[in-house]
Amino acid sequence: MINRTVLVGRLTRDPDLRYTNSGAAVATFTVAVNRQFTNAQGEREADFINCVIWRKAAENFSNFTHKGSLVGVDGRIQTRSYENQQGVRVYVTEVVVENFSLLESRAQSEQRQQQGGNTGFHDNAPQSSGNSNPFDAGQGSNTNSNNSQSSSNGSASSASSNPNDPFADNGEQIDISDDDLPF
Repeated sequence: MINRTVLVGRLTRDPDLRYTNSGAAVATFTVAVNRQFTNAQGEREADFINCVIWRKAAENFSNFTHKGSLVGVDGRIQTRSYENQQGVRVYVTEVVVENFSLLESRAQSEQRQQQGGNTGFHDNAPQSSGNSNPFDAGQGSNTNSNNSQSSSNGSASSASSNPNDPFADNGEQIDISDDDLPF
């Protein structure tokens, strides 16, 4: 049997790090993940998926991420239940994270925070700006594609800013022989 989950999205809030009575660290957080299709109004919606991570990984995750961080998580889906204070049985479905990756650099993350950190969502719900897509709203969202577009559109300026960049397009033709190709 297989129970594997991989998510890529942005955190809707800072991770909540706590410790059990035995001293084990546990962090809970929610990841906003875009759907691959648009709704009837042509807007892209998002799912807000609860996650939990344990022990040293929980401490590391809490230290290096915050609201709006672009992360990739790998784990398994788990369902559990408990009885709340009113005596009602509550069922919880969450992703138990086993591995995670930080998908933006510290500089990109800090730049997004300095620009207001508006990622288009707040505490598990899209903002009422009419845009239900947490990745298309605000500065710094989808930073990787913005950076690649700006570097390809402003190639002359990137060559002058870093003359040691082997991938900079400075207008010169590149000489490649058939022996250099891998196929």
